[in-house]
Amino acid sequence: MKNLFFFTFLAAIVTASIFTGCKKDDPPVIEINEYALLSDHLKTASLDLDKMLSSFVIFPAAETDVATKYIFDLRTAADFANGHIANAVNVEFKNILTEASKAAGKPILVVCYSGQTATYASTLLRLYGYPDASALKWGMSGWNTTFDKWTANCKDLKTDANWNMDVVTSTTFGTPKLATGLTTGSEILKKRVEDVVAAGFKSIAPAIVLANPDNYYINTYISAAHYVGFGHIKGAFRINPLLISDGSISNLDPSRKIVTICYTGQTSGGVTAWLNVLGYDAYSLLWGLNGTTYTNPFWNTPVTNHWGFDSKSKNFTTVK
Repeated sequence: MKNLFFFTFLAAIVTASIFTGCKKDDPPVIEINEYALLSDHLKTASLDLDKMLSSFVIFPAAETDVATKYIFDLRTAADFANGHIANAVNVEFKNILTEASKAAGKPILVVCYSGQTATYASTLLRLYGYPDASALKWGMSGWNTTFDKWTANCKDLKTDANWNMDVVTSTTFGTPKLATGLTTGSEILKKRVEDVVAAGFKSIAPAIVLANPDNYYINTYISAAHYVGFGHIKGAFRINPLLISDGSISNLDPSRKIVTICYTGQTSGGVTAWLNVLGYDAYSLLWGLNGTTYTNPFWNTPVTNHWGFDSKSKNFTTVK
């Protein structure tokens, strides 16, 4: 009897050992490449950068050109009270997504002081599902001279030490790492836009960049002829187009602070918003070429977007 008990007990131990030894390992954790999901979604949903910058600003020829728009004015409450476009709504930047839900199908027009914050905001609205959102070019400065912020910020800050005409060629890099925890491109996009809105407009003053250009990965988002004609910040690249679809976005270094410069800081506002949604640490250079090399003789060639010359305040009506 004792032997039977012993052998039964031994058999139980052996059986348990067999099943324990045959237990399958947990399946490996597969890391989701959120950037790949997001970038694929942006391509298929026609949200690549060229689509974002298509008709993204308006410079009205008449006051009636904005009559059908739902107008966001991003300026402070005090400045809004001092004068604004008729029927505009004063909106804090952080609330643009909430306010957009009240537009009731009207195309949204975003207004700020200079047009730079507005292009950043309107790009985020487009990515969030408001494809007709646009920005008022030159902001309230372009609407009426009373609110002109541009003239005082058009400067010549470049020097021989921080400016040249050398063509700088970029290499290719990896991609940013996103960690929203979501598993579809549309979900990731929605969360990324919300996060970028919460962070606010990411810009940088030209004097800061010109003082230490090596601290930044600078992209001069203008034509090839103008990149050489105007010259550019020392070491700055020219990556244009900057697209997911053709792979040119891989020329940006995701480990560095990306600074985009254009003519006016308005196109760079849109570029910068789009890059931040993709996970780059991106900044728009305020005032663009107008704020760095305003009297550059190359403006005398057929170049637009020169404040005070081909672009001036309209002196349209404001209300209080």
